Amino acid sequence: MNKKISNKHDLKEVKSINKNIRSSTRKLKPLLKSIVGKKVNVAIRDLTFSEKRISKDIKKTISSAIANAENNFQYDIDKLVVKEAYCGKQVVMKRFRARAKGRAAPILKPYSNVTIILKEQKKLEADHGTKS
Repeated sequence: MNKKISNKHDLKEVKSINKNIRSSTRKLKPLLKSIVGKKVNVAIRDLTFSEKRISKDIKKTISSAIANAENNFQYDIDKLVVKEAYCGKQVVMKRFRARAKGRAAPILKPYSNVTIILKEQKKLEADHGTKS
């Protein structure tokens, strides 16, 4: 059996996982899609001005990933970019609400995991073209 060994450690991706966030994946996915590919400071700025309640928890996860990058790999914060951001299902708390005539209606309270992966951008691309 020949296995190709990939040099995953050469990429030096920085990961941060936030478990048991009190929100469904359906509400998290649009926010996570909006920050992928952006620089870290731009992503945090966008989440700061977002009206969604859950954006505060996503911002905390990004801040944790930045701290990991700075302390563990000595990366420059200005060069960090959000490579991946995804969420997964966790437990679902099941509750019941009393209804008329002795009946009960289920209430599902889902929890989620958020994973954010950062990478360091090798070269800074110019935002504007050169003047001639």
